[in-house]
Amino acid sequence: MKAVQIIQPGEVRIVNIPVPEIKPGEVLIKINCVGFCGSDLNTYSGKNPMVQLPVIPGHEISAEIAKTSEGVPEHIRPGMLCTVNPYTACGRCPACRNSRPNACRFNRTLGVQRHGAMAEFMTLPWEKIIPDRDNLLSKKEFALVEPLSVGFHAVSRAQVTDSDTVMVIGCGMIGLGALIRSALRGARVIAVDMDGEKLSLARQLGATYTICSGTENVHERLQDITNDAGADVVIEAAGAPATYRMAIDEVAFTGRTVCIGYAKTEIAFETKLFVQKEIDIRGSRNALPEDFRAVMEYLKRGACPEDALISGIYPPEQAQEALEKWKSDPGKVFRLLVSFE
Repeated sequence: MKAVQIIQPGEVRIVNIPVPEIKPGEVLIKINCVGFCGSDLNTYSGKNPMVQLPVIPGHEISAEIAKTSEGVPEHIRPGMLCTVNPYTACGRCPACRNSRPNACRFNRTLGVQRHGAMAEFMTLPWEKIIPDRDNLLSKKEFALVEPLSVGFHAVSRAQVTDSDTVMVIGCGMIGLGALIRSALRGARVIAVDMDGEKLSLARQLGATYTICSGTENVHERLQDITNDAGADVVIEAAGAPATYRMAIDEVAFTGRTVCIGYAKTEIAFETKLFVQKEIDIRGSRNALPEDFRAVMEYLKRGACPEDALISGIYPPEQAQEALEKWKSDPGKVFRLLVSFE
């Protein structure tokens, strides 16, 4: 079967590999399309320290169940469309023992620490299959579930309520997921980004206010919006030193800061703010099955402009072209899909 493989930084090839054999307790899925994630772009750019090359990328999956095996429950049936939980959990580390397998110490995400889904078929344990029993989601929507779920999970980590003002820094795909979930919970949402198009989409998806960090003074605008109080919750989804410091500087006294983005360098903080404000600083990693389900329920409402979130769809033979497009202008790309149909 055909698969996309990142051989080394800057080099993508189409390779032929055997169709995997299905084992008891597993499901064979036929891949419809797979999204390129920021981790895939970092792998292609030589900036992903966790990856082992060569690797088949991809963990944002839209697929169809092709075959089931002995031990698979009856509610998982051939012909059903699905997405996949792409993480592993050891079941023994502190995170797993605390019912937070999304942060498993030994997690191996598809397309990063192990081969991913950018191939015609793959097999997985049935527990990793997340179907839509209502048959209401499109194939393209399934590929959006995983990245949006990461933002949804951050909102759960922040314990956002309808009395909160939430500032989301970075309106890429994951930041938009956090924005959507915060708005669904009734919070007042402030979106911060340097790109006007992303901010326009943020308003469409539920932001009450937008701040263009490239042309506006974020601190002054936030103080004006919140009557000098700051944001009850700040969700950092950009992964830059400046935005990490902004998250600490702008969160309200006794507020919560949740960090999703990875900064590429060490960051110096005014640590007295940790104490003076008595703030909660929380990390947010991956997502839980309930986050996937919440995203799917949201998408079923039909209110998400999926075409605005998909910046391009490419055949496997043009996977390198897609990555080059993203690398050359990262601020203008939400998600690029590779279609195997």
